[in-house]
Amino acid sequence: MAQIRSFTVFVLVAICGLGCAAKAPELPYTVFARSNDIPDSFLAGLPETRSKILSSNPTSRRTSLLLQIPAEWSFGTGAALDKTLELYLLRGDLTLGEFELTPGGYAYLPSGSLGVKMSSNTGAFLLYFLDEPKPKAVIQTPIIADSDLLPWTERDDGVANFGIATKELRNDPGSGAQTWIMKIEPGAIQDWQSATTVQEGFLISGQYRHAECIGGESIVGDYTDGGYFLRPPGAVNGGPEAAALSSTIWFMRVPSHSDSDAAESCVP
Repeated sequence: MAQIRSFTVFVLVAICGLGCAAKAPELPYTVFARSNDIPDSFLAGLPETRSKILSSNPTSRRTSLLLQIPAEWSFGTGAALDKTLELYLLRGDLTLGEFELTPGGYAYLPSGSLGVKMSSNTGAFLLYFLDEPKPKAVIQTPIIADSDLLPWTERDDGVANFGIATKELRNDPGSGAQTWIMKIEPGAIQDWQSATTVQEGFLISGQYRHAECIGGESIVGDYTDGGYFLRPPGAVNGGPEAAALSSTIWFMRVPSHSDSDAAESCVP
C-alpha cells in the first residue's frame, strides 16, 4: 500500500481462515481472497498437517500458506536448505526449537536453518511463508519475537496518519524486505496509489473495505478475518471508497524496498 491520510486505512491480513463477506470480485491478481473458500491440502514436508495455499510461485517455489497443525504433533519445520521460513502464530501453541510461541508469536529463519524442531501440544493455526533468499539480505540469524510485547509506533511518513500504528517484526536494510503488524482505526481516508514492489497482506482481525483500479474502473471488495491479498507492483488501489469498517489488525510483508506513488484518480 502506500501513503494513508487522516485516521488511515491500508492493507490486509488475518486469522483462522474466515474471509471476506459477500462474493469476492474476480480480478487479474489475488485480492479479496477468503481463506475459508480455499480447499485444504496436505504438505509432504509436514506430515499430518493441513494447509490452505494462499499463493505460490512454481518458478521461485515461493509459497504462502495458512497451516493447521494437529494436537500432540512434532516434526521439523518443513523448510528446505535453500529457502527462508517466516511464520506467525494465529492461535494455539507452537514450540520452535527451544522457544515456546503463543498467539502473536513470530519467527524468521534464514536459509540453511535446518535441524530446527517444531511441535505443538494443543494444536496450532499459523501463517507459513517459504521464500527464495535475497542476495542482498543482511539478516542471517533467526528472529524470534512476541508481537504482543512490542510497542505500537504511530506511523509518520509526512502525512496526517492519525489512527494508524505499526509493530515492526523484520526490516532487512540490505534487501529492503519488511514484515510488520499494522493497526488501523475506522474513519481513514486514502488516496489512489501504487507501490513499486509486491505487497502481501493477511487480515488478523476486523473488517476492511478496499478498492482496486482495473481499467479505469473502481472495483470494491470487503475483507473480514482471514482475508488475503497479493498485489503486484504498479497496481493502483485505495481511493475514497477504501475504509476500515472496524478496528483492524493486519499482517504485512514486502520482499524488497518499496516506494509508493499517489494518483489523482482511478485511471486506465
